[in-house]
Amino acid sequence: MGSINIKNIDFAKVSSFSDEVSYQPGQIVSKTLAQNKAVSLTLFAFDKGEEISTHESDGDALVIALDGTGEITIDEQKYTLNAGESIVMPAGRPHAVYAAERFKMFLVVVFPQ
Repeated sequence: MGSINIKNIDFAKVSSFSDEVSYQPGQIVSKTLAQNKAVSLTLFAFDKGEEISTHESDGDALVIALDGTGEITIDEQKYTLNAGESIVMPAGRPHAVYAAERFKMFLVVVFPQ
């Protein structure tokens, strides 16, 4: 058997991806599935009104909305993201995430090699 690259999730089991992370009152819950120099895979559950403030990343960040409604800000431009929608936050550009409602998302960050 090879090395394990994905963690914190059952292998060879059908499940609801959104249910892999749970909401907690007044919190942002994150669950890292993979993290290395090339990629980061993280599930997030934001309670309503919670946010990750403006910051920048070295990698391109793909947000896939799994539940609820989130507000993504890139270069001061606001975008509304609903379940099933996605957006890329480009590397080196200021961005933020705000939960207009409870909001779950899958974040894939791909870093330059």
